[in-house]
Parts: sequence; C-alpha cells; structure tokens
Amino acid sequence: MNPCGSYNCSSSEKEQVNLLIKSHVSLVDFLVERMSFQIPHFMSREEVTSAAMTGLIDAAQRFDPSKGFQFRTFAERRIRGAVYDEVRKMDWCSRSARQKQTRLNQTIHDLENKLGREPGEVEIAEALGMSLDDYYSLLSQISHLGCVSLHEFISESFDDMTFQDILEDPQAVVPENRIEMLELTDSLAQSIKKLNEKEQLIISLFYYEELTQKEIAEVLELTEGRISQLHSQALHKLKVKMGKRLHNHSSNPVSPA
Repeated sequence: MNPCGSYNCSSSEKEQVNLLIKSHVSLVDFLVERMSFQIPHFMSREEVTSAAMTGLIDAAQRFDPSKGFQFRTFAERRIRGAVYDEVRKMDWCSRSARQKQTRLNQTIHDLENKLGREPGEVEIAEALGMSLDDYYSLLSQISHLGCVSLHEFISESFDDMTFQDILEDPQAVVPENRIEMLELTDSLAQSIKKLNEKEQLIISLFYYEELTQKEIAEVLELTEGRISQLHSQALHKLKVKMGKRLHNHSSNPVSPA
C-alpha cells in the first residue's frame, strides 16, 4: 500500500485506509488517556479525541509499509503530533505563562552553570525569590508547557518526532537522519541520568512503563498534583539540558573523517 491522499486513492486503497482507521480507534482512546496530564485543563477530552482522530486518519492515509515501520508506531507519532498541533492552534499559552517558563528555564540553566550539578527544588525556589509552596504553584501553572515545548523543540530538529518517539524507537527514522537521531538519543539518555532519583523514576514509569499519572501517584504514594509538578520540573530541566547540548554540538560540529 502506498501513501493515499484524498484524491489519489484507488477503491482498494481506500478500503485499506478505512480498515487501518477502524482497527486502531482503541489506540486513540489509549493515547488520549496517556496524554491527559500533558494537555491544558481547559481543553476538553472531546477536543483532544477529535485532534487524535485527525492524527489517526492522517497516519492511515500517509502510511507506507515499504518504509519498514509498523503502522502502530507510525500512527502513535502522528496522533501525538496532531494533539500538540491542536494545543498550539488554540493559543492556550498566555504571554505571562511563557514568561514564567522562560524565567524558570533560565534560572535552571544559571544554577547548573554555577553549581556544576543538578539544582534542587529549594535552590531553584530561592533563586526565583519564591517560597517552596509558591514554586510548586508555578510548576502547576506551567506543567503542560514543559511537555509541549519539549515536543516543539525536538520536532523542529526532526520533523514530526516527539520526545516519546526518541525514548521508544531511535531507529525509527529515515537513514539520513539516523546518526543525528542516535546522537540525540544518547544526549537525552545522559540528561535523564542527571535528573534526581524521583524525577528519573517518574520519566521511566510514564514513558517506558506507560503508567498513568494516577497509577504513578499510587506507586510513589504521592498526590497526582505532586506527580504533575515533578513531571513538569523534569521536562523543563531536560529542555534546558538538551538546549545546551545541541547548542554545543552546533558550535563545535564534528568534522568528517
């Protein structure tokens, strides 16, 4: 089956597209549930599901098995990307929230340079001139920005790739991008190792074990709100670390042999 757009499909190809869509509707429900705490609260489940279905339809029409991908892997990427695109279209992120995120990222960056290590919550709060409770409130306010901005950051470098794609399947890229992707995967792995133990565990449980926020809260015996804060903090730290690594890489490219 070749990629099938709206106007260049044969009847048999349209049937295959419809079959792919019908047989993977459950994947939409699964991913909508998984992405629930990465999406702003004002965006309804129906809106998220609609965007996810758009991604599934797009995946079914674009899927080309000769590329060597499994449809589920390809569809998950397109579905996540469609949901994040819808978030951006809705312009949910106010200038104030963006400013808060920028300030937090810059503070983390400055502390890492100053301390030569991963800053703790108390140190970040003090550097921001906030109490710990106010810092937690800030993380809650911009919790969804961490995921969406990290997705944007990676997607700009690798078309349609997401943070979770890199964690799950670094080989699932076209050959000309594979070396860069493997380098990015290694950088991401090294950055995750520098997170504190609890942040590493949350990343592992959510992105590798595929637990929901509620399940992670039960495992760690914390509230869902606290899990959301720690997840947000971890993703903002990763955004800072990946930004530094890619900046250093572009400033000091490896010369061909």
